[in-house]
Amino acid sequence: MNVCMLAYTYYEMDNRVRRYAETLSKRGDSVCVIALKQKDQSHYEKINGVNVFRIQGRTIDEKTKISYLIKLIRFFIRSASFLTKEHIKEPFDLIHIHSVPDFLVFAAFIPKLFGSRIILDIHDIVPEFFRSKFNSTDDSLFFKGLILIEKLSSLFADHVIISNHIWYDILTSRAIDKSKCTTILNYPDSTIFYRRDYPTNNNKFIMLYPGTLNWHQGIDIAIKAFARIKDKAKSAEFHIYGKGPSEKELVSFINELGLENRIFIKGLVPIDKIPEIMSNVAVGIIPKRNDPFGGQAFSTKTLEFMNLGIPVIVSKTKIDQYYFDESILKFFNPGDDEDLSKAMLELINNHTLRDNLSKNALRFMEKNNWEANRHLYLDLVDSLVKTDN
Repeated sequence: MNVCMLAYTYYEMDNRVRRYAETLSKRGDSVCVIALKQKDQSHYEKINGVNVFRIQGRTIDEKTKISYLIKLIRFFIRSASFLTKEHIKEPFDLIHIHSVPDFLVFAAFIPKLFGSRIILDIHDIVPEFFRSKFNSTDDSLFFKGLILIEKLSSLFADHVIISNHIWYDILTSRAIDKSKCTTILNYPDSTIFYRRDYPTNNNKFIMLYPGTLNWHQGIDIAIKAFARIKDKAKSAEFHIYGKGPSEKELVSFINELGLENRIFIKGLVPIDKIPEIMSNVAVGIIPKRNDPFGGQAFSTKTLEFMNLGIPVIVSKTKIDQYYFDESILKFFNPGDDEDLSKAMLELINNHTLRDNLSKNALRFMEKNNWEANRHLYLDLVDSLVKTDN
């Protein structure tokens, strides 16, 4: 099978895209990926059997709808052209397109006309994502326009993958029939995210947030919480790995609080290096806000921490209550930095609690990793291509 993946992302940083691509490659399919380019990267690279084409650079610093849209449109035009040329050379049986944005699916218009099957994979449900990113409202023309694009994009695809069950209910109520939609969580790959020996860290108690630096992720809440405990937990540090539009504000906030020697923002790290970093901490922190997007967005980092055996503190959002309970992680009230600080201190001071959370999480992950669930994707892919033939 000849497969192309198209994603407005850095391939080496995106666990979901990389996991799909490498799973297909390992079973013998020919796979190429069209993605973004970071500074100093080559335009082409073969990674674990996957041909990666980087067609456009990106700095994650968008503050307005227009600046964000211009970059998306440039990528859409370039990817449509590149995809069509590659399809003419050797036709694709399947094109798997990853959203954000939804309309990127139309880059496969010409290949679809000539028989390629199309999957639209919605990582983040777009209308709610942009409403949160740019402070829009439900009754705005912007939001309603995004819902229309979502529906048209879903109808164009042969099948839609959605990343959690709450969003499945939303999407199938407003955009697409249930028979054309499948929920596949962003399960961690156990060949990458596996339990390591517990570190010593030179007697430091390191807490970690890994991910994008956006407002809805609530990193500022975690910084405020850490400021509350800094004098009660002298050995504690808070490490932040990621990039995003909130980075400058977060750095300024850390400096204002005088925490530049206790809280560190360390930038982006490739997916094959982050597990070692995550394993070398005592507690994971997922502090996202409970807004209409953040409250429904499933954080893959939660499952990754759990698969590594690292206890994790998570904002008690709608989506996290849907999948988890306090036997496997520690909840705090969303947006409440005081409650988060109490959760931090409890895990710092209670070794038994950390061990129990770790053991229970590892049992939970036995059925909630990629190896146990990849058949959902492979069966879908094979059924689509078989139907076409």
